[in-house]
Amino acid sequence: MVAPYAVSIAMVLLNIGSLEYRTAPLSNYSMGVSVYACFIMVGIYIILTFVVFFHRLRYMESHKRVSIFTYLLAMLLVSGYQMMVPDALVTSLGVTIFILGVYLNQENPALRQLSHYHREMVMGFAVLIEGKDGSTGGHVRRTTAYVEVLAKALRDRGHFRDVLTKDYLENLMMAAPMHDIGKISVPDSVLQKPGRLTEEEFEVIKHHTVSGGEIIQSTFGHVGNAQYLDMAYNMALHHHEKWNGKGYPSGLKGEEIPLCARIMAIADVFDAVSENRCYRAAMPMNQCFDIIRQGAGQDFDPLLAEVFLTIRPQVEAIHAQVQ
Repeated sequence: MVAPYAVSIAMVLLNIGSLEYRTAPLSNYSMGVSVYACFIMVGIYIILTFVVFFHRLRYMESHKRVSIFTYLLAMLLVSGYQMMVPDALVTSLGVTIFILGVYLNQENPALRQLSHYHREMVMGFAVLIEGKDGSTGGHVRRTTAYVEVLAKALRDRGHFRDVLTKDYLENLMMAAPMHDIGKISVPDSVLQKPGRLTEEEFEVIKHHTVSGGEIIQSTFGHVGNAQYLDMAYNMALHHHEKWNGKGYPSGLKGEEIPLCARIMAIADVFDAVSENRCYRAAMPMNQCFDIIRQGAGQDFDPLLAEVFLTIRPQVEAIHAQVQ
């Protein structure tokens, strides 16, 4: 909003000749309509800043919320004191605090690099596991990319506003590669079998979800990020659940299935049918999207399936680029 600023400037220029020079114990200063206009402008912008802060609070990284609020509060106190004690001349502190707050809340390059290394380490580990069934690792990277574009499309369309925060999306991207970690417990003879699985073999395959959840709890249980641990666990355990309750391992249905697992279910199935597997060739792209469309309300959350179909160009681009 530039209106308060424009009005303030106009008031200053129109009334600058009427400023009164005053002497006070702390300093000498000027007072008049122009000064009052500036005070009002500052007050309006501070109020608007707090409104934006609280409105966007859930979209901020959790580790930044306290520091941002602290600097905003400091600016409010400094500005309020200046208005009540005009001769204090502490406005420069407000500017300093604002600049310091902006600087400290910028993304630290070192932390960003460490986060990148962590994601790549997780991705590399997941690719090693994925190699057990003959995959080159493309499945892990593609499904993670599908999860990302679907989650962001949901957020941009206003769905799950209270859930799809910036923290949630960051954790989602780190958890997605781990969805099939339980495959490490499945014998290669079953994973790489070129023909139809027997009922016993299919039960072994199905158990990779339970194994995955157990591995994540035992291995990542002390990472200190409860949301990430919970998300990775739910993705590994529940990404084969179905909207109609006919999935596995728990037979959850509808919104009983965690959102992260519902997102992964679509990404996982789409990649499975659109790529070559040891037991069949990749299906044509139109057929792959038809499977998602036909599965809406049965296998998949209908809202998620609908949004996934609307981002087809992005999905096809990922399919073509990530091998």
